Amino acid sequence: MTKTKIFILLLVTFQFAFSQKKSRADRFFEQGDYINAALQYEQQLNQEGYTKHILNNISTSYYRTFKFRKAYRYLKVLTSGKFYDRDKTYDNKYNFMMYQVLSALGEYDKSIPYLKLYAGNNSDDTVDKEDVISTIENFKLKDDDYKVKSVSFNSDAADFGAVKRDSIVYFVTDRSPHSALDKNYKWTHRPFLDIYQIAVNEKNIPTNEATTLSKEVNSKLHEGNFCFTKDGNTMYLSKSNSEKGKKKFDSVRKNSVHLYKANKVDGTWSTPEKLVFNNVNYSIEHPALSPDGSKLYFASNMPGGYGDFDIYYVDVDVDGTYGKPVNLGPVINTKNREQFPFISDKGHLFFASNGHLGLGMMDNFVSELKKEEFTKPINLGAPINSSYDDFSMAYYNETDGFFASNRKKVGDDIYSFSQIGEIFPKEYIARFEVRDYASESYIPNAEVILYDEDNEKLYESQLDSIAGFEMKLFSGKYNFKASAFGYKTRTKPVLVKEKQSETYVVYLDRDKQREKIAENTDQISVKDSINIRNQNTVTSSNTRTKEEEISKEKLRELLLNDSEGPPVVEKNGKLYFEMPPIYFDYDKWNIRSDSKKVLDKLAQKLEKYKTVYIKISSHTDSRGTASYNQLLSERRAESTRNYLALIGYVNARRMQFVGFGESVPLISCEDKVCTEEEHQTNRRSEFEIVKY
Repeated sequence: MTKTKIFILLLVTFQFAFSQKKSRADRFFEQGDYINAALQYEQQLNQEGYTKHILNNISTSYYRTFKFRKAYRYLKVLTSGKFYDRDKTYDNKYNFMMYQVLSALGEYDKSIPYLKLYAGNNSDDTVDKEDVISTIENFKLKDDDYKVKSVSFNSDAADFGAVKRDSIVYFVTDRSPHSALDKNYKWTHRPFLDIYQIAVNEKNIPTNEATTLSKEVNSKLHEGNFCFTKDGNTMYLSKSNSEKGKKKFDSVRKNSVHLYKANKVDGTWSTPEKLVFNNVNYSIEHPALSPDGSKLYFASNMPGGYGDFDIYYVDVDVDGTYGKPVNLGPVINTKNREQFPFISDKGHLFFASNGHLGLGMMDNFVSELKKEEFTKPINLGAPINSSYDDFSMAYYNETDGFFASNRKKVGDDIYSFSQIGEIFPKEYIARFEVRDYASESYIPNAEVILYDEDNEKLYESQLDSIAGFEMKLFSGKYNFKASAFGYKTRTKPVLVKEKQSETYVVYLDRDKQREKIAENTDQISVKDSINIRNQNTVTSSNTRTKEEEISKEKLRELLLNDSEGPPVVEKNGKLYFEMPPIYFDYDKWNIRSDSKKVLDKLAQKLEKYKTVYIKISSHTDSRGTASYNQLLSERRAESTRNYLALIGYVNARRMQFVGFGESVPLISCEDKVCTEEEHQTNRRSEFEIVKY
């Protein structure tokens, strides 16, 4: 045989083997075996290089198995067009996938441009990067409505979908005790899902071992999320579409999830029966009943929806028949996924979504039913939500319940929660006053305007000698503008608290201070507050007589000469806000009332100079262990940052915080016994300007 023939034979053999390997990777992918698909595509990349087809599928495989750093690696190549194909376009869904992956990794600054690309390619929606990041930061800080805790009956397996009835918690898990000869689910390489039950006490501590619910209900295929009727004698459940224990497939060999119903008779569950409105060509899953049992909610990817999965309901008639599926509409559903509905006893809809703005992946949302329509969903924020998947939220009484999350591992864990705050805005009586900053007396004849968060005017008036007024308002963000003859105009961001008869005061400074500032800043004429924009221009929020580009050195001069609010001083070549001490009580990290006014003035100055970034350093006294004091100082620094972000509306991204514990005291207590006043001096916060 000639060398040429041998070479051709080897080449044909190599190409045949390679095509077989490639088709094997694709088959794994099409079957939902993303773990093996990713392994095969890795080998394929080494031989073929970056092609669009491989990048599409390998990034999807890693995304669906929660290996986000690997997914990001290949999505970055795909979305930058650095692949071999001549056509450099790619499907828009990979922009959304990139947004989700980067969000899951906490890289919100990098993720928002991809959300903007995705929204821009799908509709006329506009996405403002700074607004989105600010909103996400507020989600992360929203930690006073719930307390959460991982339950002790979690396992190394995936556990989720918990429902509590009396002293029994029912949940879904893949900790299946099936035989080793049974097949595993290709997507996870784990056993198929089953429904389990476990007895618990009032603190949800198990009193026995978890067991499978029933051999009549569980099978060798998936049994997933479920709900019970009020009497507990009927169960609706998600289950792999099957007949006589065998999967049923659609025309493209896909096995969907359907809704089934089982009844308990004499303490024994019947074999689940398929609901009549299922369809072999799409999934219907995640059942939830309205409090009166008249509506059955569920998620489905049936044709005609708004996105990947939408939430629907059917009417449940008294004779046990069902109406036609009704889509909840675009207020709830997006072009992505909405799943895991739950209806509370108050009629509130809780659900999980990756389409509404959130912290990353799936987040839990809530919507209120008003006049037969659900309101715009509210993201429940941290600690209910994280940058990973958070879903299957369900109450078992008015304040307590369970949800699931994979925030700590690839598999899901169940978390218990207690609601300690209000999750919907309520109307509260809020009082607004205008006072002189120096004397704190009322300013007669002040003119006031109150704006909502969208800058819509809610109230406008000229006040009398008692410069105050009251309004009923929902808790949330507002802007309160006040002006008076002889005073500088000021607009103060206000966060109306969930508290009745709270007073919100705008303190106005006299014009003499403004004149002094003008003299010290090269006669830059401004009638109102100086605003340093992101473009580093000096402007006036009222009338502007001069606008000029300013250098970093000029801004430094402005900061050092501006005597309004906390002054800026230079120490060892660094700039600091010189402020009255932010004191903390012993062993506490909450902001004391005597420090709130001080922080309010700092927030006002940071609002004026929008390019200034600060580092908050917190220090403790020397009482207690060094390790405890370190933790305490970190919490104090974070508490200070949170107050400025939530009450002062300073973007959290502009503020670092660090705790030094007892390591940098102002007064040494090593060689003497310090007084309480000296310990309090050591308990302090410092504010360094790190960028401007």
